[in-house]
Amino acid sequence: MTVPEPCMIPQQKTSPDLLESPLPDLLAALDVEIVESSIEDAGFFGAFVEARDGSRLLSMPSGRSAFERDTAARMLLAEGLGLDAPPVPAPLVVSRA
Repeated sequence: MTVPEPCMIPQQKTSPDLLESPLPDLLAALDVEIVESSIEDAGFFGAFVEARDGSRLLSMPSGRSAFERDTAARMLLAEGLGLDAPPVPAPLVVSRA
């Protein structure tokens, strides 16, 4: 008697909730790495970079509060990846280069 091989059902990868997921979980799910930026300008909150090889980085300035860093990271991820999110509040502006 032979036993048939089990049928593997592919698991659906669910998108993490941009505003509710812990930032480390969100970054892991979106395959984004945070790196420290050398830019010290007070008006610079970070940059989302998608390299030609497909890797994704968030370049974030050091010395910011955890709240500020977390909020800026989520805004940059939403804009950079086209995720559904509330608009960036004034006077902040997200620009593309």
